[in-house]
Amino acid sequence: MTRRGFLATAAAAAAQGPPARSTMGLSPDCFVIARPPRTALEYMQYGYERGAGGVQAPLTSFEPEHLKQIRQRLDQLGMYLEITLPLPKDDDAAFEQTLRAAREAGASCLRSVCLGGRRYETFSTLDEWKAFVAQSHARLERAARIVEKHRFPLGLENHKDWTIEEMVPLVKRFGSEYLGVCIDWGNNVALLDDPIELAEALAPFVINNHIKDMAVEEYADGFLLAEVALGQGFFDLKRMLAIIQKARPKTSFSLDMLTRDPLRVPCLTDKYWVTFTERNGKYLARMLRLVRENKPRQPLVYVTKLDQQAALEFEQANVRESIRYARDELGLR
Repeated sequence: MTRRGFLATAAAAAAQGPPARSTMGLSPDCFVIARPPRTALEYMQYGYERGAGGVQAPLTSFEPEHLKQIRQRLDQLGMYLEITLPLPKDDDAAFEQTLRAAREAGASCLRSVCLGGRRYETFSTLDEWKAFVAQSHARLERAARIVEKHRFPLGLENHKDWTIEEMVPLVKRFGSEYLGVCIDWGNNVALLDDPIELAEALAPFVINNHIKDMAVEEYADGFLLAEVALGQGFFDLKRMLAIIQKARPKTSFSLDMLTRDPLRVPCLTDKYWVTFTERNGKYLARMLRLVRENKPRQPLVYVTKLDQQAALEFEQANVRESIRYARDELGLR
């Protein structure tokens, strides 16, 4: 389907009234162009109006009345809520306060990350990476102690930082019933990991999910990686879903559809490999073969080349089509 056809389909569906509802929710990054309020109460309403079954969002107020209002609205809408927060660093108090408030607000779990950026862009030397690893271990040890004390689950996202071979030992070392993984289905492609192998390796530890589909295309220094509407990429979504649901049948699935320009994964440059001392050419060869065997179904869209209105429409269409696909094709209803 062309982009014009895709937008026309979404516009026609919107004209028909409220969308069909899915149990799949939305991460805060689903609307990087529209930028709606993404605090818990407001984002719940925004997601509900688009057919989502829940949201991930931060808490911006710990006032009892506000938390009560969130819980009541959550019950009225029949949605789930997962609270995003940073790992504890120098002081456990803020993390623990957010956890307590999340429980009061009716949230089911938490989601956090170790690294905010991308490993191959953030670190220029191996020593920088090793310092990050040591810092992350200290922060995870703090987080594990707190979530186990309160018996409240936290999913740690694979955020283009840990490879499969690093993430599994990390969760086994610090994880428990209450500290597991928020598995992002697409991020580790940028680290040259196979998406099916990622699902199989991390499924036993999953607390929550960032479900997405990806398109790939070669460029001079490696490959381009783009989030696309569910069903428009090369992922075997039904197989990945089945793997995770078999291991963790009660887990939630939140769409993490970022409508943006394709990301450059410069895996043919020297800098990319600075921190990957344990990896060898088989990972590169396998990923380049996967890229070459999975040409994009349609030209990758550069959102920065669209005018503002077209970009907004494209983003809404991506989310709407993903919610429809999750409900009708993946059975998340």
